[in-house]
Amino acid sequence: MVSERMKGLGTARSVIRELFEYGKIRAAEVGAENVFDFSIGNPSVPAPAEVNETAIRLLQEQPELIHCYTSAQGDLGGRQRFADSLNRRFGTSYSPDRLYITVGAAASLCCVFNGLTCPGDEFIVFAPYFPEYKVFIEGAGAKMVLIPPEIEAFQIDFDAFEKALTPHTKGVVVNSPNNPSGVVYSKQTLEQLASILTAKSREYGHPIYLISDEPYREIVYEGFKVEWIPSIYRDTIVCYSFSKSLSLPGERLGYVLVPEDVTDGNDVYAAVAGAGRSLGYVNAPSLFQQVTSLCCDLTADLKVYERNAQLLVGALREMGYHVVQPGGAFYLFPRSLEADDVAFSERAKKFDLLIVPGTGFGAPGHVRISYCVQTEMLQRALPKFKALADSYR
Repeated sequence: MVSERMKGLGTARSVIRELFEYGKIRAAEVGAENVFDFSIGNPSVPAPAEVNETAIRLLQEQPELIHCYTSAQGDLGGRQRFADSLNRRFGTSYSPDRLYITVGAAASLCCVFNGLTCPGDEFIVFAPYFPEYKVFIEGAGAKMVLIPPEIEAFQIDFDAFEKALTPHTKGVVVNSPNNPSGVVYSKQTLEQLASILTAKSREYGHPIYLISDEPYREIVYEGFKVEWIPSIYRDTIVCYSFSKSLSLPGERLGYVLVPEDVTDGNDVYAAVAGAGRSLGYVNAPSLFQQVTSLCCDLTADLKVYERNAQLLVGALREMGYHVVQPGGAFYLFPRSLEADDVAFSERAKKFDLLIVPGTGFGAPGHVRISYCVQTEMLQRALPKFKALADSYR
């Protein structure tokens, strides 16, 4: 006998991964240069040279120390460097003792959901959303409440949001810049969200935590600004990853920040740490705790993503696609050219275009295009997008 729930998660289809694997098979058949894979969010630019140089230096200078255990919540020196970096950037005064180092943002989110959840709790998520949120929330024993997308700008439908709030609401998840839309929440949107949460927390007699999932924080385009959300809403918990900013997705290094002024912050931090312990997430990889903390003020060369966005948005609009302007990340979320986005994505495969249906992101009638690819490949794909559009005329 096994857990039927876990067996279901282990056998459930991931459309993104399925497309990615299909692309590898198709590439073997027709050549990799003839397959235009926009399925997965794998950074296409290398990590800064300083990352490898730092890793090599640490391995040479501290061979007897670098592979050792750290404190369960992460090495104190590394947490101090992360805190110092945040304090310089955002004018804050965070203590290293409010940072919990994790195995990427996924572990950060799991620690937060498991640390906060009590029986009957609910977490609100705004579509379009990263599909694993549902897995993480339900895995913690809570209920996910989904707010339908506001499809003209992918900001927040506040009427639907206010109707969804109940005394069972423990937290709200935001992801800006957003996966899959690339949209950045405006300051006005976040201030309105904070005002509602403040009022409802007072009405219900308990805090509603805002969980800010920020792996794309540094990938932001000209004319847009990613707000530091804890400065707008006090009860914000930040989940971060260096997968995108430093192009290190395979190294799995991130953190949870529980700012000092969060309501019941000491208990929240202890619960996050306890969740990390119960899930086996203690002591994130020690080498990359050191590497990322020493390189945390750097980023990879992220400019290519903005160039790709400009190229793709302009070209798709000329072809007749409806596209909301992305403000960051490296995703585009245009409307499909037929109501059935799954059928549209299947038709795209006839042109060797691999794009992900929006249904899995809570936004049917759209598709996700992950443009963290070489610009040359993107340029060669444009005639395929045109042929796909022409096939509907």
